[in-house]
Amino acid sequence: MMIRTFPPAFLLLFFISITAQSQTQEETIFKRDIAKNELSIGAFNLVAFGALDIAYERILTPNTSWAIEGFILALNRDNEDISEAYSKDFSLTGKYKYFFGERTAWGFYVNGLAMISSGEYEDWNQDVQMRDGSFGYVKENYTDLALGFGLGGKFVSQQGFFVDLGTGIGRNLLSNDSPTIVGQFNVNLGFRF
Repeated sequence: MMIRTFPPAFLLLFFISITAQSQTQEETIFKRDIAKNELSIGAFNLVAFGALDIAYERILTPNTSWAIEGFILALNRDNEDISEAYSKDFSLTGKYKYFFGERTAWGFYVNGLAMISSGEYEDWNQDVQMRDGSFGYVKENYTDLALGFGLGGKFVSQQGFFVDLGTGIGRNLLSNDSPTIVGQFNVNLGFRF
């Protein structure tokens, strides 16, 4: 019976190729890199103003996504801090985001937005005379459509939890009884699934 031996260089080359192949197959794939859906809540608006701000986002490509956000002002408008911060009681906002990071929907982004909002807006009107004979502010109910843009950053953990910091500005187009400019400031906490 004859025993065959392999040269040491062949054995070394064989061992290196198996090790390299096993390393490439063991790359970990994290949830943040394969999941396509996200749900989040606007933590800043909830804590500071008592506004319920919920968003759903769908990842289209590694660098693009679309989102829809619903905003409802839940607290009483008699609080001056709230009435100065928001003239809207309700809004529905659609966004298309473009991300500059190398990871899937991660890092800094710019977005276009369209917002339908309604609420009560107080505006100076010199043509309306009050009961006391003075001229002044008049409150009007409105519903309007705004178009605008924004920017922000989204940072996602390996498990899918994320924080999305964003701001945006838009211009109302349809009504003279609405604020001319609308703004957004978001600190959203959420989960990618």
